[in-house]
Amino acid sequence: MTTPALTLQNAALSLDGNAGPVGILHDINLNVEMETTLGLVGPSGSGKSSLLMLMGGLEQATSGRVTALGNDLTEMDEDALARFRRDAMGVVFQNFHLIPTMTALENVATPLELAGRRDAFDRAATELDAVGLSHRQNHYPAQLSGGEQQRVALARASAPRPRILLADEPTGNLDETNGAAIVDLLFGLRDRHGATLVLVTHSHALARKCDRVVRLRDGRIAEDETREAAE
Repeated sequence: MTTPALTLQNAALSLDGNAGPVGILHDINLNVEMETTLGLVGPSGSGKSSLLMLMGGLEQATSGRVTALGNDLTEMDEDALARFRRDAMGVVFQNFHLIPTMTALENVATPLELAGRRDAFDRAATELDAVGLSHRQNHYPAQLSGGEQQRVALARASAPRPRILLADEPTGNLDETNGAAIVDLLFGLRDRHGATLVLVTHSHALARKCDRVVRLRDGRIAEDETREAAE
């Protein structure tokens, strides 16, 4: 059998609060198969983004196990997690997280350079062209619209050819037109590179594009259905 892209076994997450530990996620059991798309939905505060952070090793599970591409993330230190994300994952956030003093081309190329890619700038230019920004590669983030900045973020996430692509509300700060364009690009990049895509969204239309939808409620999985079952 093929190793799942992501596996969570009895995963839980607690964060320190003023009155002590606060339970965020409880007893999460989930397998995400290779080259599939998974939508994480649910009301605000249900734990969607926290679950995505566990999958990416950006938060460490308080208990249980999180495995990505056969690698146990709960056993890795911060340096090992950073290297794993660099080599195997792409992450897109709602707020872009571009470096303001770097051009679009430099923002995309820098992670590739850090990974030792000799073709960093050539590949960055190719990815910017794929998101329709070849004419904007020498512009700084402040010179770009929100939609353009998110396109740069998509190009940066996809440039290393990640096997897993994580997106946290990628259309949350965009208007409907730009949001729809970003969705098309996101799924297009996923198809082009054959990646597993996991995304957090409040959009029912976006969730319906996924092969599978998991609904969270109060930090637990409340529903889990495939697109075929939903239809």
